[in-house]
Amino acid sequence: MKKMFKEISGSIVAPKGFLASGVFCDIKKIGTGKGSNKGPKRDLALIVSGTPATVAGMFTTNQVCAAPVKVCVERAKKGTAQVVVANSGNANACTGKQGLADAREMVSFTERALNFPKGSALVGSTGRIGVTMPMDNVRAGIIEAAVELGSTIEHAAHAAEAIMTSDSRPKQIAIEFKLGGEKIRIGGICKGAGMIQPGMSPTGARPATLAHGGLHATMLCFITMDVAIDAKILQTTLKEAVANSFNRITVDGDMSTNDTVLVLANGLAENKKFGVRSSEFGVFQAGLNYVCLELAKKIVRDGEGVHRIVTVRVNGAKTIQDADAAARAVANSALVKTSWHGGDPNWGRIIDAMGYSSAKVVEEKVDIGYSASGGKKILWSLKRGQPTKATFKELCNAVAPKEFDLHINLNLGKAGAVMYACDLTEEYVDFNKGDVGNPTTLGG
Repeated sequence: MKKMFKEISGSIVAPKGFLASGVFCDIKKIGTGKGSNKGPKRDLALIVSGTPATVAGMFTTNQVCAAPVKVCVERAKKGTAQVVVANSGNANACTGKQGLADAREMVSFTERALNFPKGSALVGSTGRIGVTMPMDNVRAGIIEAAVELGSTIEHAAHAAEAIMTSDSRPKQIAIEFKLGGEKIRIGGICKGAGMIQPGMSPTGARPATLAHGGLHATMLCFITMDVAIDAKILQTTLKEAVANSFNRITVDGDMSTNDTVLVLANGLAENKKFGVRSSEFGVFQAGLNYVCLELAKKIVRDGEGVHRIVTVRVNGAKTIQDADAAARAVANSALVKTSWHGGDPNWGRIIDAMGYSSAKVVEEKVDIGYSASGGKKILWSLKRGQPTKATFKELCNAVAPKEFDLHINLNLGKAGAVMYACDLTEEYVDFNKGDVGNPTTLGG
């Protein structure tokens, strides 16, 4: 796949016609809760297309849905947009009528600051839940960010920093490839480290989108591209890309109130628009898939307190829903995740987690094994429900690397699913437990 797509610098400003900026406006006051100890970290970003762009989005299916998500769901239906305003430090979730009014003010104020038409702005927020937005700070930040807009690598990096919360590092990517004879660029930034098990759909309504159909601290992702594409096709390809990436990751099994993926495609590459049956469609889908999956993996690798990354591969399930249920049960089991942290190849916890999932599981048919990350040589610890002759030392060596694959075959059908997961560590607990004796550690 990497041979097909060339990775380049610039992330969200790599495609033609895009500008970005990130500024500090003290949305989450310094000294109030986890994350504010980073000092004056940038906390408001603008991502701007110089021309109107086709838009697509995917949104959290959490029934407790943040105000910016509600605003975006409605605005994305129009199919065009020109700017995204995003902030960290405050999720604007569980803030009632005031929160909704503030989210609407964020987009309308951004439109006025940039002299853009009404309805051309989208919004994303991440941070503390249940606290109203400090709108004076937000307005000041939007004005400053509008002045600071630019197209350099540094401008993109500033925007990537501005959406971070408990992230330890920014997450960016950009690729270029040929589409219908024209050079196409796709760039993206995302954030996320805790409260991570996205389940997104195009409207935020359940069920979430999973690969191949059927049911499928906040993660935010903003993608820019200069491809010319119809809104329906862009939404179709984004739905598929998210199903195989962001909706396939988990850090702690918690779905956020704010999960959002937004795409702006301004058409400045001047390629000929393509249909779903064209060869260009497949190439474009593969490119968007690549960008989304690479960004999603960056989130898991930067999970709160994470030491090990485990790709859970379930095959041989009766249905896709069964494969997904089994994979998620294993990927989110506290007992399994702590054994990964300790380097313990405890297959008993794995088969137990599958057994209590909603998947059809027959003990006497289950295979469990390990391989190097992306490797084809599997060391089986369990075959047809019984331990193999693999030694404990061999199994320990198999789960010792920082990244490895867990292979599960239910031997009941042809369906499969993948989850990109991680271990559960003391650092995760320490970061998230808070301390009632020290109010500055509380509140997210």
